[in-house]
Amino acid sequence: MNKKISIQDTYGERFQHCWGCGPKNEGGLHLQSYPGEDGETCVCQVTPDDQFTGGVPANLFGGMIAMIFDCHGTASAAWFAHKNKGLDLTPDTVIGRFITAHLEVDFLRPVPMNEPVTVTSRLEELTDRKAVIIMEMEAAGQPRAKAKMVAVDVKKDM
Repeated sequence: MNKKISIQDTYGERFQHCWGCGPKNEGGLHLQSYPGEDGETCVCQVTPDDQFTGGVPANLFGGMIAMIFDCHGTASAAWFAHKNKGLDLTPDTVIGRFITAHLEVDFLRPVPMNEPVTVTSRLEELTDRKAVIIMEMEAAGQPRAKAKMVAVDVKKDM
């Protein structure tokens, strides 16, 4: 049986320590993003724990919503750039890394705690240096937040 490879699992060693999505951050959330089966999207699923509640009980706080978009968006940017080069994810892949240059979030409805949340991204624009990513967060079949990100590739001397 083939295990799906998350985009974050293909980050180079120095990029695997992010609190939100780094596979090597022991205290982190270990968010994982995967290329969608349609080849045009990336998907991340997470179930927020009670500790991340916001000012309104039983709802996810806004900073955590933005952090999920941040980690998933940069992973998506890396995947779309990788795919654009005609490459696949394999166990040996070391994918190029992107970071957030701009993140704009619209909060539409409260995000419930302890329920699965799905974030889906799609590529709006890709150049040699940047990717523009559009994302939507949904839970219980309803849109909860949307975001637009400009992500830039990490230079080797960074």
